[in-house]
Amino acid sequence: MKRITCFFAIVLFLFQYSAQASYLLIPMDKAQKNHLKAYGIAYWVLGFDVDTYWLLNYRGGAFMFKANTDFIQECKIRGVSYEVIADAQSTSILSQLSAPDVNMDAVKLEKQPKIAVYSPPDKQPWDDAVTLVLTYAEIPYEMVYDKEVVGGKLITYDWLHLHHEDFTGQYGRFWAAYRGASWYMEQVRSSESLARELGFQKVSELKGAVARKIRDFTAGGGYLFAMCSATDSYDIALAAEGVDICESMFDGDRMDPQAQAKLNYDKTFAFKDFRLSLNPAEYEYSNIDNTNFRRIKKELDFFTLFEFSAKWDPIPTMLTQNHMQVVYGFMGQTTAFNRAVLKPSVLVMGETKEANEVRYIHGEFGRGFWTFYGGHDPEDYQHMVGDPPTDLALHPNSPGYRLILNNVLFPSAKKKKQKT
Repeated sequence: MKRITCFFAIVLFLFQYSAQASYLLIPMDKAQKNHLKAYGIAYWVLGFDVDTYWLLNYRGGAFMFKANTDFIQECKIRGVSYEVIADAQSTSILSQLSAPDVNMDAVKLEKQPKIAVYSPPDKQPWDDAVTLVLTYAEIPYEMVYDKEVVGGKLITYDWLHLHHEDFTGQYGRFWAAYRGASWYMEQVRSSESLARELGFQKVSELKGAVARKIRDFTAGGGYLFAMCSATDSYDIALAAEGVDICESMFDGDRMDPQAQAKLNYDKTFAFKDFRLSLNPAEYEYSNIDNTNFRRIKKELDFFTLFEFSAKWDPIPTMLTQNHMQVVYGFMGQTTAFNRAVLKPSVLVMGETKEANEVRYIHGEFGRGFWTFYGGHDPEDYQHMVGDPPTDLALHPNSPGYRLILNNVLFPSAKKKKQKT
């Protein structure tokens, strides 16, 4: 009996030693069973101060870190595919990626970014793709809203996501279709109450102040990610500083008749020379969004990710890591961006050529970075008000959701500014 016990003890010791002397490779190509939860594994491992590598353009953007039995067990629990490889093999992979003639590279991930999601505390009749995927991937985040932003709390975070939001103070332009809905009336009431509490006469003035606080967060080195209407309405709010662009049903008085001429495009992140929608009943803010102009069938609606140099352009390379270069399209209040109003400095990372539009863009502001992603939910083509949330357990390999999670891990990597 003692010999059997001793034998199993030796086997256990050798297994543990082998795991600790090896590396775990988390493939992110089509061999991965659950791409979305794989990001959660990478984020979780960073909490143990373990050297973690993001292998750009290698097996779909694989992750690699020192193996131990706890990491292996967690991969099993979360249903994430992994491979145990020897030290020599990990060294060989890093050597292969560093070769000057291959478009690959290894980026070391340094820390768990502290994540905030800008979202109202009251329940909205729609869901947010980012909070859905963060929850599914088991990546922790905190909720902030106007009170926290105005109060200066953003400085405590590394990464900020802007929930489906209207920074112009026009309540998402839902007035024409939903002004009699209980959720809309409650949104107006609570927004006006919060604006007064924080010392603003109008909701539009509060939202403008919030937009500028977020601008300062980014300029100071923060990472900003926005989807759907939080993209164009944010830039419009920056351009409209000190200008009343709201009609009376939104703020009680008429908009400035010279509002369009008074917009200052120098203050925006991504867009210039855009034209405001002057019809308050139109479900649109401006001609930044391409929704009303696109003529493309659902079955042909997809966008293509650009390929970048992993060694010379590591930032967009990180943000476009995927197991598919072609991603199915999806709509939103802001579906895609009008190419004609992009600033020259904006980097396009994904486009729909058939509609002459861009879907996924990136840029720098001060010492920080921002990314705008068009559309509402990557796995719900036309998400409507009141529709149930997407069950990501049905879409564990979603390439559209992967783009969100690339941005989540982006602050973890030691980066340098883009080369020109």
